[in-house]
Order: sequence, then C-alpha cells, then structure tokens
Amino acid sequence: MLVTTAAHAEGRGDIRVTKTIVDHGTNVIVGTSKTIKYPIAITVKDNSGVKGLTRVSTFNRSNGYGFGDWTGTSCVKKSATTSVCTATMTIKPEWIASSDDIDSNKVAGVWQVIATVKANDGDYWISDSIAQYKVKRASVLVTNASPEPVKRGAKLTVTGKLTRANWEDRKYHGYSGQPVTLQFKKAGSSSYTTVKSVKTNSTGNLSTTVTASAAGSWRWSFPGTTSTAMVVSTGDNVQLR
Repeated sequence: MLVTTAAHAEGRGDIRVTKTIVDHGTNVIVGTSKTIKYPIAITVKDNSGVKGLTRVSTFNRSNGYGFGDWTGTSCVKKSATTSVCTATMTIKPEWIASSDDIDSNKVAGVWQVIATVKANDGDYWISDSIAQYKVKRASVLVTNASPEPVKRGAKLTVTGKLTRANWEDRKYHGYSGQPVTLQFKKAGSSSYTTVKSVKTNSTGNLSTTVTASAAGSWRWSFPGTTSTAMVVSTGDNVQLR
C-alpha cells in the first residue's frame, strides 16, 4: 500500500496528540508465516473530551510503502480532557508481496505513523508523523560446535548460519557479510562472554576455530540492523574428555 503523507499537521481547534507509543516501544518483527498484531497507543487531549480516531496509517518513511492494516480501535478515558486510543495494526506475511510494486524487503526499516483525531466538540487534527519505529525482517541463527566431547587444549570448530525472512518468497535466506559474535559460557557460570567476531559468508554461514580450555556452552549472537532483527542462537554445550 502506497501512502501519501500530508505536508504538515493541520486541523481545527485545540485537540492534539500528546504522546504515541508503538508496540510498547519495541521493534515490530515480521517473519514468513505468522500473523503479527501490534498496538499503536495514541494519547489525545481536547478541552471538550476525545471522541476518537478517524484515521490511522503507518508506512516506511523513506519510500512511502506499508503493509499494516488498521483492524481495530479502543479508547480509554483518562480524564475529562484526555483519552488513550489504541489502534490495532495487523500484518499478514502472505499479503506483503502483493501490497507494493517494489521488492517488499525494501519496506523494512524506519516507519512512521499518521493519525487523524477528533474531539467531542467537532475539533479535529491530522498529524503526519506522530511516531517513528522499526519494522524488521525476522532472523534465525544456529550454532554447532565439534567435536563433542573435546580434549582439553584441542581445537574446537564452531559453525553456524544466519538467515532472515524474505517477504517476497516467504522463505529464509542466508544473510551475507554480517558481523556475528561468538560467545562462551563456562560450565557453572551464569553469563556469556564474547570471544571473537566473525563475518557471515555469501550464504550466511559462519565458521571459526577456538581452543577448548574449559567445558561450557558456545553460541553466536547477531546485533541486528535497521532492517533485520537481532537474534541469539541456542547454546551448544561441549564437555571435555
């Protein structure tokens, strides 16, 4: 869906949006199959009281495309002049590719929210950018350490693969050229420490060699990008022999 933004906020009267929070302040992560629903909580104030929302739209702020449908609204009165109206947005991955005429993966990134709010006395206000947030492609990261068990002081090879959702074909593909950190948690410890950083190859694969000095768990950690979600793999526990 291509949305044209208003040049600036406009309206009539003293009604205003004073605060907007998208998905409780988190990123919206979209994969290849699961329907995603997330809230946009809009705080609205007017001296006559708030009637509600008459329009909510959200889309990528750089290219104007978006694929979230406004599927419901509930308003909670906080005082005589203020209400929090929450719009529910719904994303169905199977609809994404047909929602635009570009590579849908380019719609990932920073999105903005437009809303029109209305007061009991007929005042209204159109705001063209009341919030910004990120819609990201889901990612998957796996780890395998071998041999298991390993002799103390011997070489241990830790491999893995980083993939991310492709919204065009609804499959996961390797994410190349990305820095991923290898982390280790010694047996009996409660936390991981970073050992080194490795970049994924052209197919998203990872491989490195370390010295096995203690028993424990190895994992990969990807910090994410503007378009792709952060992810940490499940740890692979390696015993010494």
